[in-house]
Amino acid sequence: MSRSVTYWAPLARLGQPPGWARDVLLRADASGHWAEVAAGVPAPEGARLLPGPALPGVVDAHGHAFQRAFAGLAERREGERDDFWSWREQMYRVASRMTPEALRAIATQLFVELLCGGYTHVCEFHYLHRLAGAEGDPSVSAHAIVGAAAESRIGLTLLPVLYERAGFAASAPEGEQRRFAIGLAGVDEIRAAIECEGRVRGRSLLGAGLACHSLRAVSEEGIAGMRRLAAAAGDAPIHIHLAEQVREVEECERALGQRPVAWLAGAGLDRNWHLVHATHVTPREIEAVARGGATVVLCPGTEANLGDGVTDLPGWLRAGVPLAVGSDSQVTRSWAA
Repeated sequence: MSRSVTYWAPLARLGQPPGWARDVLLRADASGHWAEVAAGVPAPEGARLLPGPALPGVVDAHGHAFQRAFAGLAERREGERDDFWSWREQMYRVASRMTPEALRAIATQLFVELLCGGYTHVCEFHYLHRLAGAEGDPSVSAHAIVGAAAESRIGLTLLPVLYERAGFAASAPEGEQRRFAIGLAGVDEIRAAIECEGRVRGRSLLGAGLACHSLRAVSEEGIAGMRRLAAAAGDAPIHIHLAEQVREVEECERALGQRPVAWLAGAGLDRNWHLVHATHVTPREIEAVARGGATVVLCPGTEANLGDGVTDLPGWLRAGVPLAVGSDSQVTRSWAA
């Protein structure tokens, strides 16, 4: 943006408080940052009219950029029992071919599409740590995502993902999952490097947090270690896939003696935790999440596309649990969709 731009909206959402406000002036400066937001202002001459209710840009709270490469290509049934787990095999095949150059190009296209769909900031749940031709350096894939965000001008919170094992009973990632493998030290190194880059380069919309892939891929010791890393980083956010699939819930009950959300709540939840999907939950688990103050990230496009199930949205709303939305597998790139 080379010059300032002024908008005027008859109705706009300004946050809490004041919430909804009328006759709102919004002026962006030449750098693209909001310089002025004021309610109760008559429409100034030359301002661009926003005729409908104006909303702040939406945060895409959960996404995997590389999965844009096969969005729409896993729709044909290849067997009588196609489901999330057969879709996962397709994802592994794509991940095994992903180069640094391809990831940056795909992520740049995706981020532009997300901007067009109403998202202005993305939380990248980043677990494809080892790209083809750069398997020995997990930072290469992280910087491909950071470069794509800079090129597209979208805000980015990179969430390097802890991935320790192939399943509850496995000791280490197997086969194609080895591309995702990284320990606590590696995760924290990436987080610190991205935060440093944001400060040094003056990129106010670049930040980092932490993530655990899931309870099946992270040990109890890994969860505890992640809590320590988050505390040392100034209460960094922690994201985790949780209770997306019935099979996952059943395996967790056999391995840990509790359902996933119940187990994590028992280990301790607070406002730093973001539970992605939380599709298969009980009323008691919803109450536990509400008491802890965690956020739930719903990904309705992916959950519908993969037949994951339908979460108890009325239950979450009644409990007052903060909710966010994510594009996840990128089958849809508009928050409204």
